[in-house]
Order: sequence, then structure tokens, then C-alpha cells
Amino acid sequence: MSDYLVKELQANDAIAVRLGTQVVAAGRTGRLEQLTLRDTRSGATETVLAAALFILIGAQPRTEWLAGTLQMDEHGFVLTGPDLLGDGRPPPGWPLDRVPLPLETSLPGVFAAGDVRHRSVKRVASAVGEGSIAVQLIHDYLGEH
Repeated sequence: MSDYLVKELQANDAIAVRLGTQVVAAGRTGRLEQLTLRDTRSGATETVLAAALFILIGAQPRTEWLAGTLQMDEHGFVLTGPDLLGDGRPPPGWPLDRVPLPLETSLPGVFAAGDVRHRSVKRVASAVGEGSIAVQLIHDYLGEH
């Protein structure tokens, strides 16, 4: 999270930041009115009044399991489309006669969308939009084959 945002959240008494917490229930009468929270360290649960909820799952891509399969940047974010090109050419070993499609990874036919991508916007709306674009690109890819 950006340093300026951390400072703003800490300065606002109406906002409670809860690390290591799972939301196990939410709702009430047709809109958000309360949350049941579980502390992941102690297992204790607590029900609190809430009119809003923001979930931050972190800024780590958690792509260690892809090492050796897809090309990634030094932080583990997946390279896609233009970020795979070197001097306008596809990455070494690229088997197709075209450059990678915009959300296509270094493995033809495998696409990445959202926060896991190198240089993504890191916003839910962008991830959703990229996901819908990826579906169209998958159709295009399958149409080629």
C-alpha cells in the first residue's frame, strides 16, 4: 500500500485497519451493517458494526509456483504482451509467427489479467476489465488453432 495512504488511514479515527483478520460473515438486512471477524492468530471471533469494507490482500504476486514456466519481472509479476518484446521481437523460444497478444504470457495461449501482471494498474475495476479482455483474446487464440 502507498505510504501516503497508510498515513491517511492511520490519521482517520473512523477507520480501523485489521491485519491478520478474516471476514467470516457479513450483512444483516439487505445491505452491509455488520461483520463477523476472525483473528487468524488467536482464532477469536468478533461481530462489529460496519457500513463499509475495504479488503487489501497485499501487493505480492505469489507466483513462485510459476518459476521456470512463465517469464516474470524481478518482483515475480508476470510479463505479458509488449513487456515480453525485446527490440520489437518476441521472447527467445517463442514458437509462433506473431508477437504475443496484449495479455498473453511467454507461453502461447496462457493469458494473465489483473494484479499479477507486470505494470498492471492494481485496481479491481482494471482487473475485471482485463479479465473480460482476456476472454476475447482466448477466443482469438483458439480461432488461430
